[in-house]
Amino acid sequence: MRRLLAIIVLFLLGGLAVAGCSSAKPAASSSASASANPKANSSVTVSGNFGATPKVTIPKLAADSKLFVKTEISGTGTTVTKADAMAANFVLYFWDGTSSSLKANTFTENPTMIGGTMLPGLQTALIGKKIGSRVLAVVPPADGYGTAGDSQLGISATTTLVFVIDLIKSYPQTATATGAAVSDGGGSLPKVTAHAGSAPTITIPASSPPSGLVTKTLIRGTGPKVAKGEYVITQYTGYIWRTKKVFDSSWTDGSPFGFVMDANPEQVIPGWDAGLAGQTIGSRVMLVVPPKEGYGSSGQSQAGITGSDTLVYVVDIIDALKS
Repeated sequence: MRRLLAIIVLFLLGGLAVAGCSSAKPAASSSASASANPKANSSVTVSGNFGATPKVTIPKLAADSKLFVKTEISGTGTTVTKADAMAANFVLYFWDGTSSSLKANTFTENPTMIGGTMLPGLQTALIGKKIGSRVLAVVPPADGYGTAGDSQLGISATTTLVFVIDLIKSYPQTATATGAAVSDGGGSLPKVTAHAGSAPTITIPASSPPSGLVTKTLIRGTGPKVAKGEYVITQYTGYIWRTKKVFDSSWTDGSPFGFVMDANPEQVIPGWDAGLAGQTIGSRVMLVVPPKEGYGSSGQSQAGITGSDTLVYVVDIIDALKS
C-alpha cells in the first residue's frame, strides 16, 4: 500500500525502523577520527526558523564517535514519550570522512511520521522533547546502523547521520477513531469487530467480492472533512479477500501512517484517495478495493497480492495537517 517507499524520505525512515531492531554496535575503533577530532560532532551548527528548511553547517572534519544531541528551538507542546508517534519534518545528511551531503528534505514536500522502533540515536534524541522543538541529532554508527551499515541506502560502517528534526505534533501509537459507531459492516461485505486501542478484526464472507470500489463508514467522526493536499494521518489494517488474512497494518508497525490526499504523483493506491474523499476526521471507514483501484494487474508480490486480488482496509482517520 505504501507507494512512498520508492521515495527516499520514507524509504530511509522505513530503513530506520528495521535497522533499529538489529544494528550491531561497532567496536570503538570503528571511528578512526574519534581521537583526532573529539569535538567534531558538537561543531555541527544549525540556523533558521521552525517549519522552514534549516541551514546546516557540517565541519570539514571526520566525525567523532559520540552521539551529539542539541535542542535548537525549544517547543512548548506536549512531551514526547516512547508510546508516541510524531508528525515531523526533517533534513538528513550523510557524513563520510571529511565530506557530507544532503540525502533527504521533507520541508520541501510534506511531513512524515516517525515512531515505532527507531534507531537508538534517534530515540535518545527525541524522547522527552516537547512538540514545537527543533532537534539536532548527530548519530554515529554505534547509535545508527552499526558495523553492517546498509548498502541499499548507501550507508557504510563509518557513515555518521546528521538529522535536524522539527516536531510538529504527537499521537499515541494506539490512536483510533473517535466518532460514533454507525455500522460494523456484514451481509455481503466483511464484518468488522472493534478492539479498543488495537487493530480491528475483519471477517470476510465466503462470497465473491464486489466488482467496484465500496466505501462504508463504520464510525462517523465529527471533525472537518479531509481535503486535497492535506497530510492525512491514519491507522489502518489491510486484508486480502482471497486469503482472508492480514497483509499490512499500521497497528503492528507501531506508528500511524501519513500521506498527502490526492497527491501528484499519488502517494497511496487510488482506492484510498477515492474512498476517503469527503470523510471526516475521527471516522473509521471500510474500503473494499478491487484490483484496478489497488495494485492493478501487477499486484504486489512482496505482500502476497496477485493482480486479481480485492483488498479490504479498515482506516481510522486520526488527523489532517496542512502540507
